Amino acid sequence: MTAADTTINSSTPRTFLFLQGPSSPIFAKIATRLEALGHTCLRINLNVGDQIFWRRGGAFNYRGSMSAWPTYVEAFIRRHAVSDLVLLGEERPCHNAAIAAARQTGVAVFIVEMGYLRPDWLTLERGGMSSNSHFPVEPDQILRAAAGLPEPDWRRRYEQSFLAEAAYDLLYNLPNVFLWFLFPGYRRHGIFHPLAEYAGWLLRLSTQSRRQRAAGALIRSLTSEASDYFVYPLQLETDYQLRAHSPFNSQTEAIRAILASFARHAPAAIKLAIKTHPLDNGLIRWRKIVVEEAGKMGIADRVTFLDGGNLDALVLGSAGVVTVNSTAGLHALKQGKPVKVLGSAVFDIAGLTDQQPLDAFWLSPQAPDPDLSMALFRLMAAAIQVRGNFYSSAGTSAGANAIAERLHRGVVNEPGAFVDPPPRRKPAKSTLPAAFASR
Repeated sequence: MTAADTTINSSTPRTFLFLQGPSSPIFAKIATRLEALGHTCLRINLNVGDQIFWRRGGAFNYRGSMSAWPTYVEAFIRRHAVSDLVLLGEERPCHNAAIAAARQTGVAVFIVEMGYLRPDWLTLERGGMSSNSHFPVEPDQILRAAAGLPEPDWRRRYEQSFLAEAAYDLLYNLPNVFLWFLFPGYRRHGIFHPLAEYAGWLLRLSTQSRRQRAAGALIRSLTSEASDYFVYPLQLETDYQLRAHSPFNSQTEAIRAILASFARHAPAAIKLAIKTHPLDNGLIRWRKIVVEEAGKMGIADRVTFLDGGNLDALVLGSAGVVTVNSTAGLHALKQGKPVKVLGSAVFDIAGLTDQQPLDAFWLSPQAPDPDLSMALFRLMAAAIQVRGNFYSSAGTSAGANAIAERLHRGVVNEPGAFVDPPPRRKPAKSTLPAAFASR
């Protein structure tokens, strides 16, 4: 597809359909800005939380079953002459069906997510993310597209608090729990019940200071030792990057595969540091799983588990990072560290990430090409990232304005960051978890 084929005429009024977004006012703010630019914005609410965070015109409530949803959303798109679909979480079952309907009817699809270049960036991609991303994978194309683009401004502009994020999450999920009968056909996409998640978070908050002190001490110990170590940052069990864009059926499966490869092939003097995700709810006992699996493989003394601490400091002293497809890999690349990706990730590019099998990575990790790394960050910032966040007034306003402007002008994934068809493949799910380590 040529650049001319993908250009959207910004002078033509369009009809944007918004589906589920974050537990945040940002989607409503994007719609307000788009309407000021002359477009029509519609919304389909699938639960009470969706209603609470829209609170503006153009809304339709879908109270039917999920089995009837694909037919409904395709008919809705046709009836309202929808031109553009905007959503967060493309792998949610309800969104999978809507995206399929959009593609059947020639509707453009745009995905909004947390930014690749965190902490105060947001992602806006055309067509999809991860395995579905249209972002280039060829190094030469990235270098050409990034030529002349400015270095991203890495200074943090918008602060957001954990308290604000938690309050928004409660405001979204608690009405869905207690007023479920208003949308009887709705089914949550998450693994855990919201009340169980909140119970886990309360327990973790009560131990946060102790856990952070212990993790900080472990990081200082690792970085002061003469021996090298690798880092494996865990992802959330609910993360669709892990669930839909990796060869693993669960994070436990990934842990076993990585530990098995490490036990067989990493030099005896090398250690592995495994760190929990900062937003983990504590409902799965990752420490117990890691300790037990490492013990079975005879490497308990070479595996360190951290439940907290500063990931950047941990990575800075390391020999490299292994990840399924966490954005932590991008932060490691920014530090010039070798990165091995086991799933599908937008940044898994020859010359940036290590393309050897995992078994070989432990022995001779390959650092990223600095010119290609700088080009990747410049192109991402210009084409598929905007400044802002989901959980502060200033951050949501800035992000909404930038996203609406890019949608209006038809410049998402521009300049030069849209390849059709998507150049990545979705990994097949493994039936023998440890076998993937030899890939």
